[in-house]
Amino acid sequence: MKGSYILLVELASNKDILIGKLGYIFFPKAFYAYVGSAMNGFKARLAHHLRDSKKPHWHIDYLLNQSEIIDIILCPDEQRAECLLAQALAKDFQFIPGFGSSDCHCNSHLYFDSDKDKLKAGIVAACESIHPQRHSERVSQIPERSEGEESRRPFPFVSLRVRVT
Repeated sequence: MKGSYILLVELASNKDILIGKLGYIFFPKAFYAYVGSAMNGFKARLAHHLRDSKKPHWHIDYLLNQSEIIDIILCPDEQRAECLLAQALAKDFQFIPGFGSSDCHCNSHLYFDSDKDKLKAGIVAACESIHPQRHSERVSQIPERSEGEESRRPFPFVSLRVRVT
C-alpha cells in the first residue's frame, strides 16, 4: 500500500533544534502534523520514522529525535497527494517555513497547534477534502478503539495508534 501520510507529533517543551541545512529553528511546545509521502510503500517509510536511533535523512528526522509520534494517519492513494494535504492544512494552522518542502513549492509540510483535537480534526478535514468519495467505502475498515481510549469519528483513512517504548 502506498500514498501520503501524516505523523501527529508531540513536542513536550519549547526547543531550538538544528534541522539540517535549515539551521536552528525554534519549535514551540505544541502538537505537529508532518505531511509526507510513501510512494514506494508505507511499511519501509514508517519503519524509518519509528526507529529510535537513526541518522537524520529528512527534516522530520531531526524533529523526531526530540519529540514523540503519537498517531499516524495514512491516506492510501496511487497518486502523490502530500502537497494537497499540506495546502489544506496551511489554511488553518501555523507552519514552520521550508520544513519538509525542499522538493516542492509548498511553504511547508509541518503544521502545528497547541490543541491536539483541533489539529486532528484539521487532519481529518484535509484528508476528506482530497478524497471525499472514499468516506462510505472505507469506514468499515477503521479499527475500533479499546474501551477508555479517546473516541474519534470514522473517516476514510487508517489511523494507527503508536506506542513507542
